[in-house]
Amino acid sequence: MTGIAVVTGASSGIGAATARALSKEYTVYCVARRAERIEALAEEIGGAAIPCDVTDPVQVTALAAVLGDRVDLLVNDAGGALGQDPLAIDDLTRWERMYEINVMGSARMTQALLPAIRASKGTIIFVTSTAAEAAYEGGGGYCGVKSAERSMAQALRLELVGEPVRVCEISPGMVHTEEFSLVRFGGDQARADAVYAGVPEPLVAEDIAEAIAWIASRPAHVNIDRMVVRPVAQAANHKVFRTNS
Repeated sequence: MTGIAVVTGASSGIGAATARALSKEYTVYCVARRAERIEALAEEIGGAAIPCDVTDPVQVTALAAVLGDRVDLLVNDAGGALGQDPLAIDDLTRWERMYEINVMGSARMTQALLPAIRASKGTIIFVTSTAAEAAYEGGGGYCGVKSAERSMAQALRLELVGEPVRVCEISPGMVHTEEFSLVRFGGDQARADAVYAGVPEPLVAEDIAEAIAWIASRPAHVNIDRMVVRPVAQAANHKVFRTNS
């Protein structure tokens, strides 16, 4: 029987690429707010679409009811960054929004689907970020929420020890996707493009999707606690080689 995988944030970027990568081995339920996008993706990969805002408890509860009592894999990818201003002047409502999506969204999905994951002896993969590895200027909000998501994964692993449930984390570095930086900078295309300017071969969404599929494919007794994936040009968050530098 084909496994059941649930991927949040599946309307674009890493989430969409992950849904495609997993479709070779799973029936993938694509979860995101933008119904048209996930419906098209589900049709492409032979999966199913469940429109859902992971920050809304009512929608998450309804999603869990649709999925029923079996989930083999949950990929908590819904998230994102908003702004990169110093703490002294930042709009803290953006921090609240980031926390709701990255942390509370992942927490709600995990809590709602955990009974089905337990029943299936399944796997949970949290997509965090190298923002959780070290802080950088203007990253107080995003680094904070990704660190919180990491702590949640670590705590869950401890809480489930002795049960046949794997709790894994992947921490991507610089990944060039269509929307991540554009959303971060409020639609400012020039500022978004500058993030990747001169960087030879930043990661793409498919690189992370392949790594997620590999984590999920390990034998049941193997847990990948954390995988950090960066492009060769990025030695650290603050140390990036650029050909024009």
